[in-house]
Amino acid sequence: MRKPASRNSGPAARPLAALALAQLSERFAAALTAADGEAGAHCVHELWMRGEPPMNVESALARLWERAAATIPDWLPMRYVDWLPAVYEAAGQCAAARKGRTHIYLVLLDYADSARGPFGIYVGMSRYRAALRFDQHKAGIRAAGSVLKRGMEALTGPVQHLQFIARQEAARIEIELAEALRARGIIVKGGH
Repeated sequence: MRKPASRNSGPAARPLAALALAQLSERFAAALTAADGEAGAHCVHELWMRGEPPMNVESALARLWERAAATIPDWLPMRYVDWLPAVYEAAGQCAAARKGRTHIYLVLLDYADSARGPFGIYVGMSRYRAALRFDQHKAGIRAAGSVLKRGMEALTGPVQHLQFIARQEAARIEIELAEALRARGIIVKGGH
């Protein structure tokens, strides 16, 4: 089971952004030695956001999963997606003023069989947390066909700030976020 993110360690904050690449590498090595999934996840995430070559990010992901799988926070994707920084940027522009019981969630979709692929994203809103809603989709419970057929994993990091919001605002944000992601050239499903 993956470790839920702590409120103070969200990836959007990019707590390691000021570090030089050498310092980041040292922190990552220390995280691997200590089997510290959260510290390692921040290192991998920072490499990703800086636009490190995919092979470097994929290698770091593989090493982290091998060494510290049990303590990796749920916001770190399990596979490399080149447009993840664009999703953080688009989601970061969305905000809700009122609290509520609704969550915005994202699901990584497998489009490896498509000329537009290899990945897409589903944008949804639910009273259920992302992991549970993803499981419901995959079990066929109020499932969107795209998630049932192509869903790979929930992407929780970019939308951590869009949890427990008012339903009316969630409906607006779901549409805005889907449109913003489409404008960035990402295959988007949902976002009604």
